[in-house]
Amino acid sequence: MALPEKEIDITRNIKIIECLKSEMLTEVADLFKVLAGGAREELHEAVGDVLSNIILISYLLGKRLGVSYNAVEMKIRNKVRLGLVENNDVEKYYGDLSELSKHLGSSRRKEK
Repeated sequence: MALPEKEIDITRNIKIIECLKSEMLTEVADLFKVLAGGAREELHEAVGDVLSNIILISYLLGKRLGVSYNAVEMKIRNKVRLGLVENNDVEKYYGDLSELSKHLGSSRRKEK
């Protein structure tokens, strides 16, 4: 007896979610590896590559779990705003959240 198409789709979705979770763990482990042993010249490129993979996997995993890309971005923006209001240490000492807020705003304007 063949499985109905809906059951196959659910099974495929679960398999992809598990695969994405595994990839996320691998990328986080790779980040720790890179930070522990990379040469200075190679570190910048390697960290950027691993972090971009983590962000990409986060978006894809969210989508598979029913969270839209826009919802993820909105939550990021809200967390940045909250960090600004609470004067988070990263903001207080380095201004990173202000810089990120400007970046998110400028990239949003470029899309329009």
